Amino acid sequence: MAEVHDVTDQNFEAEVLQSDKPTVVDFWAEWCAPCRQIAPIVKELANQYGDQVNIVKVDVDSNPAIAGRYGVRSIPTVLGISGGQVVDQLVGARPKADFEAMVKKLLA
Repeated sequence: MAEVHDVTDQNFEAEVLQSDKPTVVDFWAEWCAPCRQIAPIVKELANQYGDQVNIVKVDVDSNPAIAGRYGVRSIPTVLGISGGQVVDQLVGARPKADFEAMVKKLLA
């Protein structure tokens, strides 16, 4: 069972940009209701695809630099990053199928 890892401004480059696997990055905050709504979906993705894709979370309140670098203005924002580049983006609470489509795009 794969875990959803917390990533910070300090380790984002090593954990995400230099990863040999594509990464799904969930930008969230504790006070954000839609973020809590998609959290179980993000966890399910980690369980389903964790051997092929990294699934990480970035708390925007604790890590404003990385959120600013990627222009995250509303949360939840979920980025699909492969080879250090953003290849897909979802904003807001979405159905699980949208997130699965992102993962499949990253693996294509």
